[in-house]
Amino acid sequence: MKKILVIGGNGQLGNCIRKTAPEFELDYEFTFTDSQTLDVTDEDQVNAFFAEYKPDYCINASAYTAVDLAEKEKEKAFAVNADGVAYLAQACKDSNTMLIHVSTDYVFDGETNLDYSEDDFTNPVGIYGESKLKGEELALEINPETVILRTSWLYSEFNKNFVKTMLNLFAQKDELGIVGDQFGQPTNANDLAEAIMMIIETREKKYGVFHFSNYPETTWFEFAEKIAEFSGAKIKLNKLTTEQYPTPAKRPKRSTMCLDKIEQVYKIEPRHWENSLEECVEILQSNP
Repeated sequence: MKKILVIGGNGQLGNCIRKTAPEFELDYEFTFTDSQTLDVTDEDQVNAFFAEYKPDYCINASAYTAVDLAEKEKEKAFAVNADGVAYLAQACKDSNTMLIHVSTDYVFDGETNLDYSEDDFTNPVGIYGESKLKGEELALEINPETVILRTSWLYSEFNKNFVKTMLNLFAQKDELGIVGDQFGQPTNANDLAEAIMMIIETREKKYGVFHFSNYPETTWFEFAEKIAEFSGAKIKLNKLTTEQYPTPAKRPKRSTMCLDKIEQVYKIEPRHWENSLEECVEILQSNP
């Protein structure tokens, strides 16, 4: 039986993989870790864990994701998102383990009207994006048998995310202002978990960088409008500009990614974000 190690098992993606794991229990043995059971910034601990567990696949769903706080905590962001990834990549190489590492659309600056392909020029505009890009580079440099999955605007029924925040605010307020000039692709973490398992199940593996999200692009304002529609919330939403809602970290204005490569190579067809969102809202409303 093949072994799958999921790092960041208590995060959104980790919980979604945990949710789908029983479907694969006849073929795979899953182990889920968090920062308490495996600190990726401790190289000795990483090596000792791999030596004992000997995984066939390692899914790195852990990350420092506090985009604004990263501007003040650069060392911490790089320790997790870059150094930790390097330690994992080396451990995977040494133990002949396939690494699937989750990255972000924030490696791009968003200053284009074209969808970003995997080969397009990266130019992060904040510390979070810089640290994630460095992690990508280190992973592929150390262990070429790595799959990098860039995703965007991740949400689910688990943990803190935009959808859950909106639902909570809808219940408390009569009116909300939402940024309407930043474009991206909302992604249900359950869909990302399914895509990862499809990659693992594929016999002929291809390595390198891939983009995965739901489609097509939208704005945070339009995203919030659909959350309100699907939840039946009676709230007034006002469209704001980025200038009207300043944040410590700059965000890419349009980080829309081209999804052709993962569809062609791994036969993974991304879903429409509205369909995935509707499912998530239904789950959240049935389990308040």
